[in-house]
Amino acid sequence: MLYILLYPLREQWHALNVFRYITFRASYAAVTALLIAFVLGPFVIRTLRERLILQKIRDDVPETHKKKSGTPTMGGILILLSVIIPTLLWADLRNHFVVLLLVSTLALGTLGFLDDYLKVVKGLPNGLVGRYKLAGQLAIGLLVAIVLYMYPVGEGLATKTSLPFFKNLYIEFGIFYAIFVMVVVTGASNAVNLTDGLDGLATGLLALAFGAYALMAYVAGHAKFARYLNILYVEGAGELAVFCGAVVGASLGFLWYNAHPAQVFMGDTGSLPLGGALAIVAACIKMEFLLVVVGGVFVLEALSVIAQVASFKTRGKRVLRMAPLHHHFELSNWSETQVVVRFWIAGILLGLLSLSTLKLR
Repeated sequence: MLYILLYPLREQWHALNVFRYITFRASYAAVTALLIAFVLGPFVIRTLRERLILQKIRDDVPETHKKKSGTPTMGGILILLSVIIPTLLWADLRNHFVVLLLVSTLALGTLGFLDDYLKVVKGLPNGLVGRYKLAGQLAIGLLVAIVLYMYPVGEGLATKTSLPFFKNLYIEFGIFYAIFVMVVVTGASNAVNLTDGLDGLATGLLALAFGAYALMAYVAGHAKFARYLNILYVEGAGELAVFCGAVVGASLGFLWYNAHPAQVFMGDTGSLPLGGALAIVAACIKMEFLLVVVGGVFVLEALSVIAQVASFKTRGKRVLRMAPLHHHFELSNWSETQVVVRFWIAGILLGLLSLSTLKLR
């Protein structure tokens, strides 16, 4: 909004020329998001507590989690506000990638909000019926696929995606491209949701992942950088860095209240849209497979649940002490803070590895 309103006035006020730079707007989107989260945090937490929107701890978690019962949840509302407002202020709203991300994030946020509402307010233990939640996620993934097909990043690339470590090598999905995007968006959304089980764990990892994708989106949208790095040039993708910057700022601001001992949990209201948004950013710049690296911790958390369930159903035995993976380490005498910080360290290393793939090709 500010870009559209102020940048055309650069001839009269030369200082406004700074709005042309994506790095400037992405940085200020992050700062704005951080400040919004700081300022609104106490109000949101107090409101959630007054309305008795409090976490109910399940029985299938470590005993140490019982004391978390009664902590305000659905704090994802704070994150969404801290992401959407800065994006509206600092991004170019004529960019179809930005519009797609805003719409999809709000749609997934609404789905997560409904799930949290049914669990916390209405007292339904499982919240939104699983198949309805999955159907909603797949529908949003289909919307993303349709938009990306209508606005291809290049001739003959509408149904293709790139491979890490290889230049000018793409996988052609053809008619299965929509299914691929739906699986990526749904998988990432649920993986982040599964990871959100310890104070600050998912929040910190999201900040790291979006920080990495902010850099990748920026270089993918910069013709000279993309040519130098032998990666696919995606016109307009640089604006995604503004959205990613907003998520980084919002995540850090939310982490102020979500760090151990957490004053608020994000709930599905935050985890579902942010996980999905991460996948959508990856799909926009044709770097979906890098999600396995950037979000490696999220992937391991999801795989740990799949392995645990599959092993128990087929062999009657568990492969982990408890799933998701962070609970396994808790039961291995790691403190909650140790698990979170060590997973963050893994997230940092994976982020650096993912950025290295831009040159190693």
